Amino acid sequence: MTTATTSATETLLGIARGLAEPAPPDPREPWAVQSLANGAAGTALLHVEAARRHAQPWRAAHRWITAAAAGEVSAADTTGLFLGAPAVAFLLNTPPPESSHLYAQAQRTVHLHVLALAHRRLDAAMARIYRGDLATFAEYDIFYGLTGIGAYLLHASPQDGALDRILRYLVALTRPLAPGGRGLPGWWVRHDPQRGHSPHFPGGHGNLGAAHGITGPLLLLAQALRRGIEVHGHREAIRTICDHLDTWRQDTDTGPWWPEHLSRRDLEHRRPHRPHDARPSWCYGTTGIARAGQLAGIALRDARLQALYEDALHQALSDPAQLAHVTDAGLCHGWAGIYQTATRAAADALEPRLRELLPTLGDALLGHARPHTAAAPGFLNGAAGTALALSTLATQQPPSTGWDACLLIN
Repeated sequence: MTTATTSATETLLGIARGLAEPAPPDPREPWAVQSLANGAAGTALLHVEAARRHAQPWRAAHRWITAAAAGEVSAADTTGLFLGAPAVAFLLNTPPPESSHLYAQAQRTVHLHVLALAHRRLDAAMARIYRGDLATFAEYDIFYGLTGIGAYLLHASPQDGALDRILRYLVALTRPLAPGGRGLPGWWVRHDPQRGHSPHFPGGHGNLGAAHGITGPLLLLAQALRRGIEVHGHREAIRTICDHLDTWRQDTDTGPWWPEHLSRRDLEHRRPHRPHDARPSWCYGTTGIARAGQLAGIALRDARLQALYEDALHQALSDPAQLAHVTDAGLCHGWAGIYQTATRAAADALEPRLRELLPTLGDALLGHARPHTAAAPGFLNGAAGTALALSTLATQQPPSTGWDACLLIN
């Protein structure tokens, strides 16, 4: 083992030990334990991976799984991959074969609720499209929307008809809004980036990020096609999103970048309303967008497209000015998300430049990770997610649980 892999192992196991006991659920927010972002469901993923990959006792994983799934699991229409039944279903799909029997009945039950949820939400989303109304993040994004539910189904039940319907919905989402298009893409949302209403975003906005924007649907469409799952209009939808990203790509001496979101004024002036000052993160930055574009190239067998996005990712992750904006270790917009995404991208890359960046990115992740968990114990922005990326660094292998499928990067 190298010094980096040894340090990564020690740090991740230190984090896991600090997260050995789940706190009792808050009676005011009993549903919070079912959060993949910052509840027990997300932290349980760390303990499952630690047991499967690092020979840690299963009892810690069992405690966290039980904490997430023992109560009344919500399958309300507001739930998605990062909260409620889909989050718990994703978690229950990760235990190893020798332990999966402990959760099999619960997994089957929750899975059926996810399928029913998916069909209800698809009915509502398609009715909205037919009316020509504007969408919301919650309809289609990775965290709470149909893209996230599709990510779970692709991971756990890829032949299910609900996934087929989600893919067909995403194809419909890429068509201009009716009637007459109104000059807006089908994924335009009626609110501002904070889900409110702002004079800076009259008439809503278009989001380009992976977490809440059109890059999320691109990730799911590309991942499905790569696995041989295809619906009518699938390839055209991927091309439509790639064309949109190409239109808004901003080329500089240090590589391309993409705006986080677009206003109606941006569309009119054909330029973004703000300069480039964002992090190259998974959630909004070049890291997530470039992985999606790379996967689109792979799925379409378009080597030029794949190479374009691999080059964009390499330039972003070797630019000190862009990396200086990365100040935390988390998955969403920190070093853990960058390292995990870059690792997946490097494994698929046409040439070795991305692989050559991994030691430097791993050192940066280690430099920002801390073995204590008091500040933020969660998965998406906290210590559990950081530890999962450290496991990839420590083992130099992809996750045994496939936990990063919830980010749609694998």
